[in-house]
Amino acid sequence: MDDVKRLLEGFADRAADGLPDVDIEADVTRGRRALRRIKRRRRATGVLCVAAVSALTLAVGNQVKWWGNTAEVAGGASEPKTAAAPATPSTASPAKPKGSETMSMFGASVAELVANKQPWNTIDCGLAPKGWSPESPIAADRVVLSQPQMRTADTAAKIVLQSAPQARALSGVHVTASSGKTFHVGTLDGRLTGQVQLANQWLLVEFPTGTVEWPDDVLRRFLDSCSVGQPRQK
Repeated sequence: MDDVKRLLEGFADRAADGLPDVDIEADVTRGRRALRRIKRRRRATGVLCVAAVSALTLAVGNQVKWWGNTAEVAGGASEPKTAAAPATPSTASPAKPKGSETMSMFGASVAELVANKQPWNTIDCGLAPKGWSPESPIAADRVVLSQPQMRTADTAAKIVLQSAPQARALSGVHVTASSGKTFHVGTLDGRLTGQVQLANQWLLVEFPTGTVEWPDDVLRRFLDSCSVGQPRQK
C-alpha cells in the first residue's frame, strides 16, 4: 500500500509542472479509491477463505463423527444407551424328579418301564420300555424292540433281546447280585449290554448305541422281569 502511494506521489511530482492543480488532485483521489478497492477485495477474499476453511472443517468433523458412531443418524443426536441390569441368579432350587420320573446324570429322561401284556414267544418280560414294541416276526430266541418312527434297518438304535446257552464276554463289565440272580452289565461292540442267567439259559439285552436312558437300576429291573422258556399263555 505504501509503495503504491509513493509511486502515485512521485508521478504527481513529475507531472506537477505540466499539469494544473486540479489534475494532480484528481489523480491522487483516483489512487486513493483504487487503494480502497484493493483493501476491500483483500478483506472479502480473506473472509471467503476463512469461511471455506471453516465449512470444510465442520463437514469433515461431522462426517468422522457420523462414521465413528453407527448408532447415530446423520444430522441427529444419538439417544443415551440404558445400561442393562446385571442378571440376578435364580434362588429357586431345581425341581427334583419324583418316583419313576428320574433323570439321568446327562439330563436325558430315563426309560420308563410299564407292564407288558404281550408275550414275546419263548422270551417273555413282565415289563417293557414305554413306547417300544416288538417287530414282527418274533423269532424263538430273539426279540427286537423299536419305536414307531424308527427305520427298519437301523438296528443300532433298537433294543435286541436274545437267549443263548453261554454268556457273552462284555467289556468294562460289572457284576451285581440281586433277587437271587447275577446281573452282568458292560458293553458289547460299543453298545450298553446287560445279561443274566435264567435257569439253564442266558438272556442278553443290547441297548441303543449311545443311550444314557438306562441306568443300572432300571436295566436290572427290566432284566429281572424277563424269563426264557415256554411262551406265556394269551
